[in-house]
Amino acid sequence: MRSCGYFNKVGRERVSMRRRRVHLSVMDLRYPIGPYSPPSTIGRAERDAWIAEVEALTGHLRNAVEGLSDDQLDQPYRTDGWTVRQVVHHIADGHMSAYMFVRLALTEPTPAIKPIEEAAWAELPDAKSGPIEPSLALTDALHLRWVMLLRSLPDVDFKRSFRHPDGRELTLDWTLGYFAWHSRHHVAQILNLRKRQGW
Repeated sequence: MRSCGYFNKVGRERVSMRRRRVHLSVMDLRYPIGPYSPPSTIGRAERDAWIAEVEALTGHLRNAVEGLSDDQLDQPYRTDGWTVRQVVHHIADGHMSAYMFVRLALTEPTPAIKPIEEAAWAELPDAKSGPIEPSLALTDALHLRWVMLLRSLPDVDFKRSFRHPDGRELTLDWTLGYFAWHSRHHVAQILNLRKRQGW
């Protein structure tokens, strides 16, 4: 199963216009709000909006999965995609790692990070069949801490960065924008599935 494209390079998924038209519906299902595309300049207004999106994720996610049965949680949001259950666990996993990347960048000079192997993690037994409430609770608590930290930072700290294994140096501005997008991205996948299935 394919992942959400965690920390992918911009442009990694280049396809011809003809292939793009053929795969448009698949791409729409995978990226219901479009791929992450950060603005060319990032200021306080963007940061405040992104922090609010990170803060809102927990409520939006709980609303998105409310009332779903185990059978519904085990439905993939698209063909060859993760199940709703795997998406919920992935959000907890991915945002835990991002929180650590932020803390590393704030306390070390441009630390090297190791991203999670998200596709492999999604196949572990707890992610494939475990109840979602522990991951929802974990995400609730994690986001309380993360938002508290983000709101306490001066603007200059968002220019701090960490080094990705592919050689990119990613700022906390970029990372905040990415995970605000990531929050909306996965909730939209679940909501789109519910709409298509009439749940």
